Amino acid sequence: MRKHQLKKQIYQKELQIKKLHLHHSSSDICNQLYNTLILEKAVLKKELENLEKNPLLDKIKNILSKREKLICDYFKGV
Repeated sequence: MRKHQLKKQIYQKELQIKKLHLHHSSSDICNQLYNTLILEKAVLKKELENLEKNPLLDKIKNILSKREKLICDYFKGV
């Protein structure tokens, strides 16, 4: 349920940003509001990203990523 609310809030911020983009450079107040909306949207996206993370998987990735990198690791997929 929380994910759905965050997605809805992000969508609303995007709509507000689009509406304000027309008046973005017309005044300082519009610029401040525009910047505030951009920051709020970024915070909401980060919260959504954190909700979608799997804590067990993150711990495993941290353990595996601590091994030393070899030169051949940089050329994988080349």
